[in-house]
Amino acid sequence: MTEKLTVGFIGVGLMGHGMAKNILQGGYPLVIKGNRNRAPVDSLVGMGATEVQTAREMAEQCDVIHLCLSNSPQVEAIIRGPDGILAGARNGLIVVDTTTADPTSTMALADEMAAQGVHMVDAPLGRTPKEAEAGSLDAMVGASSEAFTKVKPIIECWSGSINHIGGVGAGHKMKLIMNFMAMSYASVYSEALSIAVKSGLTPQSVRDVMAPSRMGCGFFDTFFSGAVGGDPDAHKFAIANAAKDVRYVASMATAAGVMNPMGAAVRNYFDQAEAVGKGQDYVPTIASHIAELNGCDLSEAVKKGES
Repeated sequence: MTEKLTVGFIGVGLMGHGMAKNILQGGYPLVIKGNRNRAPVDSLVGMGATEVQTAREMAEQCDVIHLCLSNSPQVEAIIRGPDGILAGARNGLIVVDTTTADPTSTMALADEMAAQGVHMVDAPLGRTPKEAEAGSLDAMVGASSEAFTKVKPIIECWSGSINHIGGVGAGHKMKLIMNFMAMSYASVYSEALSIAVKSGLTPQSVRDVMAPSRMGCGFFDTFFSGAVGGDPDAHKFAIANAAKDVRYVASMATAAGVMNPMGAAVRNYFDQAEAVGKGQDYVPTIASHIAELNGCDLSEAVKKGES
């Protein structure tokens, strides 16, 4: 029987805890880096994971390291820092970055890492923390064929759907396309709700008519469950992360020489919500924010729609 690779995991938060748990339950020795939020760290240590204090220590021990962070600057710091991954990396180490990141940064890091014998795999995620805990996330993978073959059994621990899109950077590009479409939907749904309410329709009527139609979809369901249905945890994705993603889309469009006026409109909504202190609220609350900008109270409209 082939000995299991030792896997490291940095970023055991909302998504990362479930992913790391499923890697551990898949029989892989797991090393995690501690952080200020002790609950997920202590949970994983209690299941058998080993904790280290620096990425350098992790790189010295591991064959594969997963990253699940908030943005590209964090990824760059954890890889390049004085106690970062490259400071302790052994030849042949594979870094699987599941962060929704800037592809330009990803490809620059990949070149830098390759010079030290380290392989980059970008594998951003689709779906929610619920699927992370269940081991049924979607993975969009950018990697060489050789690296993909090595890490696929590990990714299978936390993913129910794996698509090898292409070389390094392809996964992050695809994830940005998905999030651009999703946040565009969120913006359109929100604007439509404001128009409906100020025109005398109830938010519930918009939901009930559209949900079973061809306009309904999984994102529609979770968004309206939060915006209209009163479930604050229906779609656990922060406005700050959405704003960051649509900014990365703008950079991606610029690099590709593509005009992005729709993206600019979406970006303005999310940047404005973040600027007034709503960055940590979940995405469905953008509907209430846009309603406020239009002089109406969405929660009050929902209450009236129930009477």
